[in-house]
Formats: sequence, structure tokens, C-alpha cells
Amino acid sequence: MSVVRLSSRLLAPLNSTVRSSACSRYGKLLASGNRKGFVIVGAAALSTSSSDNNSVTPFLQAQPHQDQFQQLRKFSSLQKNQNQMTALPERRQFSTQEITKNLTLYSSQPRNVEKDPKTLKLKHEIDKPLVVMFSWLLAKQKNLLKYAKLYTDQGYDVLTIEITPWQLLWPTKGAQLVAADVIKFLESNTCFSPLILHGFSVGGYVWGECMVHMARDMDRYQPLIDRIVAQIWDSAADITEIPIGVPKSIFPRNPTLQKALRNYTIYHLKTFHEQATTHYIRSSQMFHSTLVKAPVLFFLSKNDPIGAENSNLSVRETMESLGIKCTWKCWDRSAHVMHYKHHTNEYLEHLFKHLEENHVGWRAEKSRAKL
Repeated sequence: MSVVRLSSRLLAPLNSTVRSSACSRYGKLLASGNRKGFVIVGAAALSTSSSDNNSVTPFLQAQPHQDQFQQLRKFSSLQKNQNQMTALPERRQFSTQEITKNLTLYSSQPRNVEKDPKTLKLKHEIDKPLVVMFSWLLAKQKNLLKYAKLYTDQGYDVLTIEITPWQLLWPTKGAQLVAADVIKFLESNTCFSPLILHGFSVGGYVWGECMVHMARDMDRYQPLIDRIVAQIWDSAADITEIPIGVPKSIFPRNPTLQKALRNYTIYHLKTFHEQATTHYIRSSQMFHSTLVKAPVLFFLSKNDPIGAENSNLSVRETMESLGIKCTWKCWDRSAHVMHYKHHTNEYLEHLFKHLEENHVGWRAEKSRAKL
């Protein structure tokens, strides 16, 4: 299917003037399967980012904080070749490996990671704790790297999960297949233990799809669930915020196209109820009721229309009723998935404390000393 045909179908309900102006950039964005133009974002982050000069203007412009990430300023965007390990310039002990088009493994040690393409099982076991990081929508890789480095510096590996807008809008052929790969990788590689979940925005939806998948066979997946020791949800977005978040992530600085795409998204949710909306509802219900009883840390703000306070509060209340320990950090003002940039010290203080309390192996004192 060509880019033009795909974008025309997706933007069909829009008027011809808006459709013609939006078709090129939006169509390329939805149909792209590579990482040269933009990062394929993994799931629940209805947020923001950008790609090249020909892509959308960046909304999320998070920069490395002070001296901690001084070296990152010298990096160009992290380009990855499939099935090859790439060492970053001036960071010889940091590497990345593409597991699938949507799953990427970050490590503090350069190594050749070979895997079985069917099971995603690594041929050489890596006995390390793993952070499973669900990205926001259209995240730039340098911004994901900022979070991954927090963990890899402490000896953790990080698995990032990203989805495209198209995979979000058509879950049975998109997000659910990505979720199945996530579960396949985690189940096949039991050497990664314990597990920490760290999700942003629409990443909560993707994790919900993962739990829907596991709920079909709890006897099989309970050992995987038991490996999870902590959860962090940053700006988690519910299904009610999809019409708000998707347009802002794709056209962050174009109100006209945001309005047009918002109208289409509402149309999409109504028209494709069986193909899309019912799956969003099921994932949301699973995210609320959750199979995972590990303690949760929420990061959010009162002025964020995407990761809305009321939606997150509903999740918190449901989880607490199930006996799950929840920690709540809500700022009065802070942008969507940019809490770390705007409130760095508070963010790290809450994150390290949460990990110290729920994972004995977390070396927070060393982390603080480096800041």
C-alpha cells in the first residue's frame, strides 16, 4: 500500500483542502516503518516529538540536564541498522540492538546480541535486571536515550517499546502485534530479572494490551508477572484523551491540522468501534484492574490535557482498592511527558526513592552522587 493511498484513506473524512495539505506529512508519518525519519514509538504515549526538517516541528524539546548528560549533546540522532549492534560516539560502553522494528534493547556493554527470529529468545543469556520502557508517541530517540541512560548507568538493560500512529489507530494489525512481541521477548528471556515497568503517555495503552494478551493464559504468564517489582507511569493517557493527544503529537504547532485530525479521530472511534474502540476500552479496563501488584509511582501535572489528572486519579483509586501501593507526584504546571526536564531534581528524587523501596538491587546512592 502506498503512502498516498494510506493517508488518503485515513484522512478521508477531512475536507479536501486540509486533506491535501496534511496528506504528505501525515501519510509518511503513519506508513513509515524505519527510524531514519522518526522513531517508531512504542505505545502509550500520546505525546510529541519530531524527525527531520521535512517532518513535524518538535513539541518535546527535552535537553540533557546540566552535567549529567553533557556528552549527549555531542550525539547526533541514534541511527540503527537492523540486526547490528551500534556503539554511540564517545560512549563506548553504551550500545543499542534492534530486536524488532518496535523493540530496542539498550545496554551499558557492547555485545553482539543474536536472537531466534521466531521466539525472540537471545542465543546468549544476559543475567541482568531489565527496565521495560513504553515510549510516548513519536518520541525522538535522543529523548528516550536520556531516560534509558538513567538505568544503564546502574547496570540495567532497557527494552524500549514504540508504536506508530497507524499502529495505534488499527490495534488488531498494529499495537496488539507489538504487545505480543513484548510478551514473547519477556517470556523467552527469563534471564532478565527482575523487571521494572516505566511507561509514558500512550505507553499505558500498550501495556494494557500486553495484559489483555497475558490474561488469556494466566497459568502460563504468572511467572512473568511475578518478575515485575516496580512500575512508573509518567503522563499516562487513557482512551478518552486519544482525540486530544494524537493530533498534538503529529501536528504540535499547527492548530488547524490539529482540529482537523481531532475531528477525524473522533470519527474513527465512532465508525470503527469494533476494529478499534472496543480494544481501547478493554485495554483501559485492564490497565485499571491490572494483573501486576507491584508498587506504582505516578508522575503527572494538573494542567496536562493528555495525561489528565482525573484519569490518572481513577487508575490510582482502583489500584489502591486492590491493595497496590501507589505514590503520587502531581505538579501544578508541567508539560506532557516533560516532567523530568522541568522538575529534574524532584523527578529523580521520587524515582530513586521508589526504586530503592521496591528493588533491593537499585544503587540510588551512586546515582545521586553522579548528579
